[in-house]
Order: sequence, then C-alpha cells, then structure tokens
Amino acid sequence: MVEELVAAGAAVASAGAVYVMAAARVVKQYERGVVFRLGRLRTQVRGPGFTMIVPFIDRMRKVNLQIVTMPVPAQDGITRDNVTVRVDAVIYFKVIDAAEAVVQVEDYRFAVSQMAQTSLRSIIGKSDLDDLLSNREKLNQGLELMIDSPAVGWGVQIDRVEIKDVSLPETMKRSMARQAEADRERRARIINADAELQASKKLAEAAHEMSEEPAALQLRLLQTVVAVAAEKNSTLVLPFPVELLRFLERAQQNLPAAPAPAPAQAPGTQDAGVQRQAALDEGQQEGSAVSETRLSQAVTERGEEKPST
Repeated sequence: MVEELVAAGAAVASAGAVYVMAAARVVKQYERGVVFRLGRLRTQVRGPGFTMIVPFIDRMRKVNLQIVTMPVPAQDGITRDNVTVRVDAVIYFKVIDAAEAVVQVEDYRFAVSQMAQTSLRSIIGKSDLDDLLSNREKLNQGLELMIDSPAVGWGVQIDRVEIKDVSLPETMKRSMARQAEADRERRARIINADAELQASKKLAEAAHEMSEEPAALQLRLLQTVVAVAAEKNSTLVLPFPVELLRFLERAQQNLPAAPAPAPAQAPGTQDAGVQRQAALDEGQQEGSAVSETRLSQAVTERGEEKPST
C-alpha cells in the first residue's frame, strides 16, 4: 500500500514537473509576450519575467521592443528637374504595441522595409536635385511622415529616417564641378573689383592730402627711389613729375602767336618779273602811238573830201 502511494506521488510529481516545464516561459526585459488561447488573442500582454501559460492550449509569441536599425536599399529615380539619381537611406523604428504588431501585419519588419522603399521613390520624384543635396533635413521629415502614417496601425513607431547617400551620374558631377568653378571665379572677380574700388578711394584721399602738402609728394618720391634702389639692380628709374609737364604746356599755350613771314622769292624769279613788266609797258606805249597816227590820217582824209563837194 505504501509502495503504491509512493509510486503515485512520484507519478504526480513527475507530471507536475512536466506541466511546469511545458507551461513556464521567461520574457526578457526588452520583450513582450502576446498569448493566443485556442487561436484567440488574450487581452493581457505578458510583461518581462517569469510567466505561465496553459500547455497545448496557449501559444505565446515574443515581440522585441528595441529600436530596429534597418537600411533601405538604394533606389533609382528621376527628380522633378529630370535628373537621374540613386538614393539610399536608413530607418529607425520600434514596436510600441506588441499585440497590434502581431495581429495587424504578418511581418512588420518586411512591411516597414517595403513602405520605406516606396516612400523613398516618391520623395525623389517630388524633390529637386538641389533639395536632395542641400535640404536633406526637410526631406527626412517628409519621408518619416510618409512611412509613419501606415505604420501606426501596425503598432510600429518610426523614430527617425535619414538619407545616407545621393549618387549622381558622372556627367552631372562634371557639370556641377564646372558650375562651382564658375561661381568661385565670379566671387573672386567681385572681391577683386571691390578691393580695387576701396584702393582707389584710399589713393584719392592720399592724393588729396599730398596736394595740400607738396613736400609730402617729394618725400614719397624719395621713398620710392630708395625702394627701387634696394633691389640691387643696375638701372635706376627717376620719375619725371607730371605737374612740370602740365606747367610747360600751359606756358606754351599762353604765348602770343607770331605773324607768318612773307614767302621769299628767288633772285632769278624777281628779275624775270621786272623784265616782263617792262615789256608790257613798252607794248602799251607802242599801241597808243599807232592809235594816234591812225586818227590823224582819218581827219586829213575827211578834210580833203569837203572842198571837192
């Protein structure tokens, strides 16, 4: 009789041990246990520590609540300004409702990954190339909102989304390099022109001060000569004052204009002119004598004709 009781006790103890081993579960601090009893969700989510379930009736699924870092595969797309780019990103998310993450979606990791890829393609098509390169913070926020909207119903919270890299074609890289070089050249020219303007103003002020004190100009001239002579060259350049040239020019303009001398004639030319004038005078005298002789003859002929009539 005693042996039978001992055997029965041992059997009960063995059955209890087997039951405990089958029903015992340990949930870690960063996990939560979702229990299904005969396929129906239990409202109570098991917390961290030791817990018990009904063997062969209950099934418990553990859900990790840690932040998950998931890389988003690189996506090819065309920006709004028709530039082909390749963009990859990384997403940080965590489960905030273990029951929803198990019931509402088959695999929340895969679902978040696919949603991130489609949202990344969409954000590429809505953005310009300059925004992808320089305004990533705004794009990250927009991408986070696009992924977080459906993920809330899955019991998942999107913590952060970051665009890692934007790959451009080689032709676009060369074009951007030329554009940056031209922009730097433009800024260098503007800075140089600004420096020339400021230097000209300072030189004008210095010239005004030196015009009031002529000795300052002479001292500056001597200082320039000393600076040139210090270079150990065999040529010494002495500048000629421009004021002296202007003074000589004004003095020449103030002189009265001298009358132009009459053109001198050669001796042979003068004698020929005198002879020509004498010949003309002699011809005029001979012509007047011939005219008087003809007039006297005409008068004589008329006197002889009157007595005969």
